[in-house]
This record gives sequence, C-alpha cells and structure tokens, in this order.
Amino acid sequence: MKKLLFTIFIFTALFAPFLSARAAEPVKILLVPGHDNEIWGAQYGNVKEAAMNLAVAKRIYNILKKDKRFEVHITRDLKGYTKEFADYFSANAGEIVSFRDKAKNEWGNKVESGDIIEREAVPHNSATEDVSIILYGINKWANENKMDAVIHIHFNDYPRKDAWTIGKHTGFAVYMPDGQMPNFQKSGTFAANIAMELEKKYNTSTYEKEKGGLIADQKLIALGSNGTLLPFVRSVLMEYGYIYEKKFRNYTTRHQAYDDMAKLTAAGIKNYFFHPTPPSP
Repeated sequence: MKKLLFTIFIFTALFAPFLSARAAEPVKILLVPGHDNEIWGAQYGNVKEAAMNLAVAKRIYNILKKDKRFEVHITRDLKGYTKEFADYFSANAGEIVSFRDKAKNEWGNKVESGDIIEREAVPHNSATEDVSIILYGINKWANENKMDAVIHIHFNDYPRKDAWTIGKHTGFAVYMPDGQMPNFQKSGTFAANIAMELEKKYNTSTYEKEKGGLIADQKLIALGSNGTLLPFVRSVLMEYGYIYEKKFRNYTTRHQAYDDMAKLTAAGIKNYFFHPTPPSP
C-alpha cells in the first residue's frame, strides 16, 4: 500500500503540470471491454472473462453517461461489436494494417538506432492477426476521434491445470504506457488516479512482475505499442483481479465486485480530469 501511494505521488508530482485546464467540451472516454464472444480470454468454471469485462465496462459507461462532463463510447455490447466499430473495422481494414505496419517499421528503426530501448514486459498472450487489426483499429479510431482516454477492461489469469482450478495469485494491476511512448506523460497520472481509488477496497497483485499495482509496458497494443496512440490519448489496461479469486466465484459477490470496481474506476477518472490534487505519500 505505501509503495503504491508513493508511486502515485511521484507520478503526480512529475506530471501534474501536463494536466491542462478542461475546456467547455466534454471529456471523451472510450471503454474497451476486452475480448469478445468468439475469443473470450480467461475462464474459471463456466464464467468467461469477456462477459466479466463487459459487465464492468457497462457499469462504468452508465456512471459516466449520467455526467454531462463526459462523452462516453464503448466498443461492444452483448451482441458483439457495436455497429460503429464493426463498420469501422470492416471498412478500414486495409488502412488499419498500413497504420500498424508503418508504426512497427518506424518504431523498429528507432530501436535499431538506439533512440528506443526495448524493455522486458510482463508475459502476455500474443494477438492473432484478426485481434491485432481490431486493437490497432481501436488505436487509429481513438486518434481520429480525439479521445481523451481509452480504458481497456480485463480480468487476469495465471496458468492452471483446468478451468476449475484455483491459481496462485490475486489482486489488481493497472497497466500504462512505457516512459518512451508518446502518451506516457498523461497516461501515468491517469493510471495512478484509478489505482489509488481501487486500492481503497482491493489489494494490488501478488504476482512479482505486477508488484505495486502500476506497471509500465511498451508491448501491449492497448497502450499504444509502436507509438500508435497520440500524446493526448491517455491509455490504461485494467486487470481487476484474477478470474478465480473467491469474490468472483459466486454470482452475488461477483456482481457486487463489478459494481464496486466500476464506481471506484469512475471516481478515479473524475478525480483525474476535474480534481487533479496530488495525493499524500
């Protein structure tokens, strides 16, 4: 707890000057419930991660939608990707691939020249070609539509024998862009504000590579890998907990956790955009 708060204090102290005063227009938020009905991510028993991600995302959406200071978008619903995003992926598939490949080449050149230092990341599953197009497409859409923040919503997992086995680790983690990425400065304090709210009720991850609850990463597409998110697009990837944790095994406690996590996340978002006061270490 103390380490997380200290980290938050450092991020806020360093990057508070980058928090510009809000104009009259609403804050644009994009919520991305991770995975979908075909590739549902982690699973414990009969509970699939994609459904959990959507449940939390919808709650955050409903909270922020009631606040006139926000313009809120979400990528999918119970039926799948919304028409806006399904149409965008379909109509712009070629442009998305070009956008992705150009960014990869430019980033690779910077790595070769020494301008960018590649850093070891927490292991994650590699994206398939179809998923890659969707995720880079979301980044392209966020840039074009001048999103203030993109929040990818997930639940974590740890290697297990089968879907009914309880894994080793527990706790939440908030992933943010690596310090060499264009959108790091604004994303750092954004991530810290959300983490601080979640930490009021939940413990941070016990996984040694997620120690402290705030993790910088340059490989996750969701965070703008290869520099694919513009500096003004704050991005975080939430891992709200490990899918097999006790509170997620029961319908009632699972849905209570959804409610609590959504409220705390929304509070962190509002604190960042409208009450940027440095927390005490």
